[in-house]
Amino acid sequence: MKKFYGSLLVVALLAVGCAEDDPVIVDPMDDDPIVYTSGSADFSSYVAIGNSLTAGFSDNALFIDGQTNSFPNMLAQNFALAGGGSFNTPFMADNLGGMTLGGNPISGNRLILSFASGSPAPVPVAGTGTTEISNVLTGSFNNMGVPGAKSYHVVAPGYGNLAGVPIGQANPYYARFASSPNATVLGDAMALSPSFFSLWLGNNDVLGFAASGGSGVDQAGNLDPATYAGNDISDQNVFASVMNGILQTLTSGGAEGAIANIPDVLKTPYFNTVPFNAIPLDQATADVVNAAYAPYNGGLAQLQQAGFITAEELAKRTINFTAGNNAVVIIDEDLTDLTGVNPDLINMRQATAEDLLTLPAISFLGTLANPADPTSINGVAVPLADNWVVTPEEGMMINNAIAGYNQTIAALATQYDIALVDANTLFDDLVANGFTQADGSVVTATFATGGGFSLDGIHPSPRGYAILANAFSAAINAKYGSNMPMINPLGFKGLYVN
Repeated sequence: MKKFYGSLLVVALLAVGCAEDDPVIVDPMDDDPIVYTSGSADFSSYVAIGNSLTAGFSDNALFIDGQTNSFPNMLAQNFALAGGGSFNTPFMADNLGGMTLGGNPISGNRLILSFASGSPAPVPVAGTGTTEISNVLTGSFNNMGVPGAKSYHVVAPGYGNLAGVPIGQANPYYARFASSPNATVLGDAMALSPSFFSLWLGNNDVLGFAASGGSGVDQAGNLDPATYAGNDISDQNVFASVMNGILQTLTSGGAEGAIANIPDVLKTPYFNTVPFNAIPLDQATADVVNAAYAPYNGGLAQLQQAGFITAEELAKRTINFTAGNNAVVIIDEDLTDLTGVNPDLINMRQATAEDLLTLPAISFLGTLANPADPTSINGVAVPLADNWVVTPEEGMMINNAIAGYNQTIAALATQYDIALVDANTLFDDLVANGFTQADGSVVTATFATGGGFSLDGIHPSPRGYAILANAFSAAINAKYGSNMPMINPLGFKGLYVN
């Protein structure tokens, strides 16, 4: 156990870069010194392993201010009150985001988002990031959060091999600070001989599938992650085996730690901002569209009579527009394929409230797919492709995977006797009720205005990361008897750029 004495002066020094005001960690009303203790834990060498959520990714980019406002950096500053050591971060070169290789922007280059262009959806700011990944950083780093990393990537040799980046066989975020071409994220973390760790993995094992509208494959039953594509859902047994191996390694030297479970990604603003009935029409236009769809509806009715589809599927697929807001027309791969009988009867239907349209769809929904054809309206005459929508069937696969991963995480927390951070419940509370702050304001999950999420609709804002840091601190305090103070989220921005 380590005890340290603090004062208002010490607390005042715990400012985090790019905060609107100095974060208020505690506010004692007397002059008595505050005794901070790590309890039974040892914070002297803290390592954070994870993905973009650990790295401080926000507004669809990784940049200096976001890394500074990552939840591990906030925790490390708290840990410093009770014996915590230095916390090194592989900082990007600027606050723009984006990366280059040999001076050329790499595939997947991501710059910070902004509404500055006046577009209906945030778009990347202009410019080119100055982070050249061939300028490999040297030294050991405590924040081992790697954007894009799935659970099994953390133990994969060569995941940071610079030569593998152009061919998609290595991660550019890790390549810029991996200790060697054949290094692993876990191995580099262990080089610091951690006495305490945070582990938050699994989000990306399902997020790619969700964000792509279910365009990947649920790899349940496939135990070879080398055969997985980027948007696939990882097999639950693979996830369990990898996570067990990671924890076995992390605790091998006696380290304590905290592991977080996975929130329901389908409740993020990314999937809950664009309404399913986003097409406003007057009656005259609705009549024209209905006339255009009459052959489609008639063909369906004929095949239903012939026994190719049920009456229930006929009702589900029949398209009808009325005056007012109308449901978007979408492609649904789970519908019966009738194109072998009639090529015009493609797998399309109108969306329902159970369908989740992804945030990027807001930028083109209702626009013309072909500027020369005034009838080619996206979402009306031109159905949205499957990759823009998460259907109920796809949502079930996502939720089943998350439930399985979280069951594994809870069991491992018990097996290794470490703190469990219930990020899933925390997020549910944010969505359902919001978090009331000291000034009476409420942080919610509402896109762009709620304060909890950044403009990418998936990653937290600085204020959201502060709420996460408090959840970690509370779980750690409860498990190890430490008394880490809570952070005031109001000391952090709700958005970087608007």
